[in-house]
Amino acid sequence: MTQATTNGQVKTSFGRLTFGIMVGYGLMMVALMTPALLLLTFKMIEIDPDGYTSSYGLVAGIGAFFALIGNPIGGALSDRTNIAFGRRRTWILIGPIVGCAALLMVGLATEVWQVMIGWAIAQLFFNFGMAAFTALIPDQVKEEKQGTMSGLIGLVLPIAMAVGMVLMMLLTSLPSNAKWILLSILGVVGPVISLFLIRDGKVHIQPKPKEQIALGERLSKIYPSPRKFPQFTWAIISKFLLMMGYCSSLYLTVMLVNRMGFTETEATNSVGTINIISMLAMAVTSIFGGVLSDKLRKQKPFLYGSSLIMVVGILVYAFVPHYTAFIIASAVIGLGAGCFSAVDTALVARILPRKEDAAKDFGLMNVANALPQSIVPAIAPLLLGIGGWSFFYIVLAVCVVLGMVAVRPLPEVGQRTGTDQGAESQAPVAHSI
Repeated sequence: MTQATTNGQVKTSFGRLTFGIMVGYGLMMVALMTPALLLLTFKMIEIDPDGYTSSYGLVAGIGAFFALIGNPIGGALSDRTNIAFGRRRTWILIGPIVGCAALLMVGLATEVWQVMIGWAIAQLFFNFGMAAFTALIPDQVKEEKQGTMSGLIGLVLPIAMAVGMVLMMLLTSLPSNAKWILLSILGVVGPVISLFLIRDGKVHIQPKPKEQIALGERLSKIYPSPRKFPQFTWAIISKFLLMMGYCSSLYLTVMLVNRMGFTETEATNSVGTINIISMLAMAVTSIFGGVLSDKLRKQKPFLYGSSLIMVVGILVYAFVPHYTAFIIASAVIGLGAGCFSAVDTALVARILPRKEDAAKDFGLMNVANALPQSIVPAIAPLLLGIGGWSFFYIVLAVCVVLGMVAVRPLPEVGQRTGTDQGAESQAPVAHSI
C-alpha cells in the first residue's frame, strides 16, 4: 500500500533551530514543571490541609490523564494544521497561551474542583505545545544529528526545572498568586521568542491513492499496527516503565512533608536543592549520552546502563530515609534519566512508522511520559498503605527493571526497523514471466 509523502518542508539551520527550541520549550517547561514539582502540592495543602495527600493525588492524576491525551491529539492536530504560519508554529503559540491562562486559574483557585479543572486544561494545552516542539526533530533534523538534537532537548528539561526551583527559592517571600502569575508570563514569552527563530510553513502532502481501507488499516492510523511495527510498541513499553520509576520524583514534596515532617519553607528549599542537583546530573548525561550514541552508532547499551543507574537511585530512596541520602539518590536518578531520555528520543525518531504522521506518533510515544504521571499518584495511596514508603519505591524500581527487559527487542543503529519492514511488506512484488 502506498504511503502519503510530504514535500516542501521548510528547514531551519541546526544552530538556530536548537536555540529556538531551547528558549521556547525551556520557558514553557519552567511554567509547567515548577507547579508540578512544588507549587501544586502547596496549593493543595492551602486548600485542603487535612486531606492533601489524597486530593493532590486526584488532581495530579486527572491532570496527567489530560497530558496523556494531549500529546497524541496535539500531534495529530499539528500534522493536519497545514497553513502558511506553520504546522508546528501554530501550536507552539496556541498551546502555551491557553496553558498559561489555565495556570492563572489554578493560582487563584479556592476550591479543589477549581484546581482540578485548571490543572487539566494546563496539562492538555501545554502538551499540544510539547507535541509541536518534538515533531520538529523528524521534520527538520537529519538522522545523523537526531541523537545530538535529542540530547540538547533533553538538556532543556533539567535546566528548566532547575531555573524554576531557583526562582522559588529566591522568591519564598512572594505571595503565592504572584508566583503563578510570574510562571504564566514566562510560559508565554518563551514560545513567542521561539517563533521568531524557527522557520516553518505550509507543506505539500501527496495523499496516497483512494482505495478501500480495511478496519485494521483505519485503526493503524490511530495506533501503528504492532504486527507491522513491533519495535514502536516495545519502545513505548520501555519508556512507560522507566517513567514509572522516574515519576517517584513527583512525590518528593509530599514525601518530605509527610514522611520527614518538613515545613513548607523547609520543603521548598530542600526540593529546590535536590532538584537542582538532580537536574545538573540529568543535563550532563543528556547531552553527552546523545552525542556519544551518535558517535559510537550504538544506543541500546546506553539505555541498559541508564536504567540500571536509575534503579540504584530509587532503592536509596526506599531504604535510606535521610535528607543527604535523598540528595545522592536524586543525583543518581538524574544521571540515568538524562541519558535514557536523550538516547531513547533519538531511537524513537529513527523507528517512527510513518513520516507524514510524525507528530501524532511522537505524541503517542510521549503518552509514555504522561501516563505514569497519572498512574503513580493514583496507586501511591494503595502502595503506601500496603508497605509504606519503602514498598512504594521498591515497586517503582521493579518497573524500571522491566523497562530494561523491554529494550531488548528494539533495533540497534544499522539494523532493520519496523518502518523498513513495513515498507518492504508494502512494496510491489516482481513476478517473473
